[in-house]
Amino acid sequence: MDADAIETLLERKTTLRYLEVKDGRLFFDGCDTIELAKEYGTPVYVMSYSEIMGRLNELKEQFTDKYPKARVAYASKAFCTTGMYEILKKAGACIDVVSGGEIYAAEKAGFPAERVEFNGNNKLPEEIDQAVRYGVGRIILDGLQEIPLIEAACAKYQKKMNIMIRITPGVAASTHDYIVTGKKDSKFGIPLDEDIFLPIVKQVLDSEYLDFTGLHMHIGSQLFENDAYLEALNVLMDWAARIRQEFNADVKEVNFGGGYGATYIDEPRKPYSFFMDPMMELLKKRSEEIGMECPAAVIEPGRSIVAEAGITLYTVGQIKEIPGIRKYVSVDGGMGDNIRVALYQADYKGVVANKAEEQTDATVSLCGKYCESGDILIPEMKVPSSIAQGDIIALLSTGAYGFSMASNYNNNPIPGVVLVKEGKSAWMVKPQSYEQIIANHVIPDFI
Repeated sequence: MDADAIETLLERKTTLRYLEVKDGRLFFDGCDTIELAKEYGTPVYVMSYSEIMGRLNELKEQFTDKYPKARVAYASKAFCTTGMYEILKKAGACIDVVSGGEIYAAEKAGFPAERVEFNGNNKLPEEIDQAVRYGVGRIILDGLQEIPLIEAACAKYQKKMNIMIRITPGVAASTHDYIVTGKKDSKFGIPLDEDIFLPIVKQVLDSEYLDFTGLHMHIGSQLFENDAYLEALNVLMDWAARIRQEFNADVKEVNFGGGYGATYIDEPRKPYSFFMDPMMELLKKRSEEIGMECPAAVIEPGRSIVAEAGITLYTVGQIKEIPGIRKYVSVDGGMGDNIRVALYQADYKGVVANKAEEQTDATVSLCGKYCESGDILIPEMKVPSSIAQGDIIALLSTGAYGFSMASNYNNNPIPGVVLVKEGKSAWMVKPQSYEQIIANHVIPDFI
């Protein structure tokens, strides 16, 4: 890699400087990636503890320490493991969960139930029962049919649940269509039609088992501007005023959602304060206009905490050149451990980790081993012309939605996760075995 390319790579480092090139090899949070590949095998996800904590400390400095009653609820969907929950527990954060499996992992990690917020557009009856039994701090209502299910579980366990109502603000954020969530035509949230929304609010307020806590919104993911957030917050506060007028009830909490952008290629990542400060200013201003106490503010970052905290290591296998067309470099993973490229054309940068200082004078298509033509990780990747079987490829910024969206396609095992911290490493999730893949397979006796 030439000097300019090395400089570009190192510019992507955080203030914690988690990426380094030493003696031609890529290091991550003090660990030699080539040695990691030897010790743990490939493909393997590698997560930086230092980078995760760096982002959590930024959130503390720029949000929770700055604004009274503010809290961070990490969006578990980005990367959910018991080890991640342990980090968040010790950091004093809350978590946002969207499934029974995420609730189960939180319980197993000993995560405080009151710091859990249960989201999702189709919460199953057994998941609602599980959440109420556990005693989660908030259930975020996403549909009228959830109310009797929550009430039944509350009656069963003799509990009262805090309820936030997720609205669909009708705001179109600037991102890929597959990760837009706040437009009017969305499977998420309650439509803001008067004859739909207000009766739901009344039903929550009238329930002996439900405590109306506030309103929730989420407009999309991988966002780098704050105007759509402010537009959506204005819509939310209009309805907070209407709720006060109609029912003499105040919104005590407002959840801004998440979606703050992370760097994958060269996106200019914004500090959390770029989003938080104008939203908090608007929240205070609108609350004063309505004549109510300023609600507590909650955010749900996920990707922005863990995306850049992760890399994936692969070993180069077959190299196939089609003269005059393309050179394919295959690795031992692919769409099974990173579906985002095939799903919505996500972009990544990669480095030949054992040749990190060599001139990148060739262009190849980095592809996986899965039986799909769409199994391409980087369509055009700059690599040294000396690239060969056995080289180690590091795909950068894979900490979000890599492991959490992994599959057993082609009966391939899901890779393990290694946590690194200042030169130390250990399994966070052990790799799946073939035995575990087929553990629940059954051959019916009538075959």
